[in-house]
Amino acid sequence: MNSFYNSGFGWICIQCESDLKAISNNEKHGRLMSEGESESKTPRFSTSAMAKWNDKEQRTLICPQCQKTEIIN
Repeated sequence: MNSFYNSGFGWICIQCESDLKAISNNEKHGRLMSEGESESKTPRFSTSAMAKWNDKEQRTLICPQCQKTEIIN
């Protein structure tokens, strides 16, 4: 695995996660103030770098941010 790692709750894109961490370091409010019970009709994950399966067989991951793909062995 070169582009993704499994954090125990899902596959994360390494490059996008580091980009998002740099952005979040500049935010005024912590994660506690932006997450919790979601009353929004469109809830979102704490990281948008969470990869999704790109095929039915669940062998290829795709990052929704950068569209990078990788085959899992």
